[in-house]
Amino acid sequence: MKLKFLFSAALVMGTISLQAQDTKKAPENWFNLDPQKDNVRGVSTEKVYSELVKKKKSRTIVVAVIDSGVDIAHEDLKGKIWKNTKEIAGNGKDDDNNGFIDDVNGWSFLGGKDGKNVAQDSYELTREYVRLSKKFEKNSNTSDPEYAQFEKIKKAYEEKKSELEEQMTQIKPFYEKVEEAINILKKELKSEKITKEQVEKISDASSPVEDAKKLYLGLYTMGASPEELEEYYKYLKNGLEYGYNTNFDPRKIVGDNPTLLREKGYGNTDVKGPDAFHGTHVAGIIAANRDNKLGIKGVANNVLIMPIRAVPDGDERDKDIANAIYYAVDNGAHIINMSFGKSYSPDKKFVDEAVRYAESKGVLLVHAAGNDAKNLEVENNFPNRKYADTGKESTTWLEIGASGWSKENAQYVANFSNYGKSKVDVFAPGVDIYSTVPDNNAYKNASGTSMAAPTTSGVAALLMSYYPKLTAAQVKEILMQSSIKYTEKINKPGEKGANALMTDLCISGGIINAYEAFKMAEKMSR
Repeated sequence: MKLKFLFSAALVMGTISLQAQDTKKAPENWFNLDPQKDNVRGVSTEKVYSELVKKKKSRTIVVAVIDSGVDIAHEDLKGKIWKNTKEIAGNGKDDDNNGFIDDVNGWSFLGGKDGKNVAQDSYELTREYVRLSKKFEKNSNTSDPEYAQFEKIKKAYEEKKSELEEQMTQIKPFYEKVEEAINILKKELKSEKITKEQVEKISDASSPVEDAKKLYLGLYTMGASPEELEEYYKYLKNGLEYGYNTNFDPRKIVGDNPTLLREKGYGNTDVKGPDAFHGTHVAGIIAANRDNKLGIKGVANNVLIMPIRAVPDGDERDKDIANAIYYAVDNGAHIINMSFGKSYSPDKKFVDEAVRYAESKGVLLVHAAGNDAKNLEVENNFPNRKYADTGKESTTWLEIGASGWSKENAQYVANFSNYGKSKVDVFAPGVDIYSTVPDNNAYKNASGTSMAAPTTSGVAALLMSYYPKLTAAQVKEILMQSSIKYTEKINKPGEKGANALMTDLCISGGIINAYEAFKMAEKMSR
C-alpha cells in the first residue's frame, strides 16, 4: 500500500479530535540541518557539504525509486533522472536487449501497452480473501493447511472493512460541513484558493461566514488542516471503493501473465503515471538539485533517480515488486528505495529471490518500516529482509523508522512510526518533510516512514559517492553505528504517555547522521 499521509481521527461523543505530530511549523530544510547547530534533529547534510567534501571527488550514484511514479519533468529534478543511454526513445525496439522496449527513463509495471495505467488496486488482504473464498466456498476442507489461514484472513477482512465503514459514517458529515465552509469562504474571499492567513483576516460578522471561519480555523487549532482532512477522507473513500472491494480488479489493464512471476516486458514507459505525488516527493528528498536556487535541496549531490512505477493506490503486488527489484539491479542501481509496505505477502519467496539477487550484486535496499505505530516484533510488514526459506537475513537491507524534528514533548520518533527492537535498524527524519510534488513544479510537506527511507537513501548515496570502495553491507553498518544515540527514555509510538528506550525501538538505538557517518567512512577508508 502506498504509505498515506499521517492523519489520525478519533471520534468521541460525536466530535472529532485531530492529532498531528507538532503544531509548530518545521523549518523547510530541517532534515538536512544539524542537531547542535540548528536545534533540530536533522541528519547534518549541510554540515557535511560545508566541512567535509569540498575537495573530495565523487562518482554518480543511481538510486532506484520503486514507487507510485515520478514527475521526471519537475524543475528541481532536471538533470537528476537516470537515462538508459543504450536505448533509443520512441523507436519501438528493445535496443539494449534488456527485455524492455523504449525504457529510456525507467519502467512502469502498472501500465498497459495501450498507454492505460493502473491507478488504484485492492489490498492484499482482499485479494487473499477472494482467492481463499473461491477455494473453500464449495468444500470447507478443514484438513487443508490453508484453511486455518482462510479463517484468519476472513476475520481480518471483515473487521478491517467494517472499521473503515464505521469511520466513513462518522467522518463524512464532518467532512461535508468543512467542504461547505470552504466554499463559503472562497465566495467571501472571491478566490478559488484560500489560506489560513486569509481566513484569519476576514472580519465579516455575518453568521454563515463567521461559522465557516470558526470551523475552518478550528481544524488548525486541533492540529490538522483542511488538506489533511481531505486526504484522510480520500483514504477512507478509496479503501471502500477499491481497497476492500472484492469485485475490483484492474489487472487486465497491465495484460501480464498472472501465472508467470518472473516476467519481463509487461508494463509501459509511463514512469509518472496518474498520481506521482508520493514518488516525486521521495525522489526530491534524495536528489533535488542542490545547485539551483529553486525549491529544496536534496540530500545527495551526485545522484540520479531511476523511476520504477510499481506501487498503486492500494497494495502493491509481489510480482511487480520483485520484477522492479530485478530491473533496478540489472540496469545499474546502487541503491533501491522502497517506501511502501503491506501486511500480507502471498508470493514472498519470489520477492525474497529478488532481494537475494540484489544482495549478491552489492545493492543496498532501503525500506520504510510503516506508519501504523506497530511493533514489528509481533506484526508483519512486507517486504522484509528475512528469507522465508532459510530464516537468514539480507546483509544489505535497511529498515527505517521515522523521527521527528521538534524537541517538544520528547518527540524523538514520530508517533505514527512502526518500530521493532530487532526489526527496525535505525530512525531518520520523516515528519513535515518539504519536497517536490508533481505538476506546476510544486513543493509540499508530507510525513511518513516513506520520507525517512529516502532521507536514508540520500545519506547512503553520499557515502557511496565519496567512498566508492565501501560495500553496501559496510554502508549499512556505518549508518547504524554512526547514528546519534539517545539513552534517555523517549516517546513510544502509538501509546500516549508511554515511554521507551531508543534501543527498544530499533537495533541501533539512534537517528541517522551524515556527518558522523562520513567521519566513520573516512577512518574505514584509510
